[in-house]
Amino acid sequence: MAFSRRRILSVDKDAGKLTIKHGEIKDLEMPPMTMVFRVQDPAMLEQVKPGDKVRFEAQKIDGAVTVTRIQGDN
Repeated sequence: MAFSRRRILSVDKDAGKLTIKHGEIKDLEMPPMTMVFRVQDPAMLEQVKPGDKVRFEAQKIDGAVTVTRIQGDN
């Protein structure tokens, strides 16, 4: 499981995805970038809005990097 802090750029409730600008995620061998993530639970999309700073956990599920936990990071 990987953990990173960053900012929500967009929320796509219809597709069940978040666009997040994030730092390096060492556990997933990902450099800093902006990326579209699917979410494990669609209810997560109700917790955030564009511009929010967040802390999130992600892991590979069925070959796709998926946000498994997210919380505000004020």
